[in-house]
Amino acid sequence: MKEVIEYLLKSIVDFPEQLKVNEVNGEQIILLEVRSDPRDMGKIIGKEGKVIKAIRVIAKAATIKQKKKTIIKIIE
Repeated sequence: MKEVIEYLLKSIVDFPEQLKVNEVNGEQIILLEVRSDPRDMGKIIGKEGKVIKAIRVIAKAATIKQKKKTIIKIIE
């Protein structure tokens, strides 16, 4: 899961070398913490949050068979 989200985000940011995605697995939850350059936050979130919402939908669809909830948290 981490690799998919990292690939998607690196393709839209200006500073992909500073993008970090940390995956924390729990029993019922997969937590993905996204850290990036502050100048890229706008691109990750998108207008009205549309980009991050779309990425969250992709993450949810990818983990639905595992019956786990996926949370993507953007850390500044």
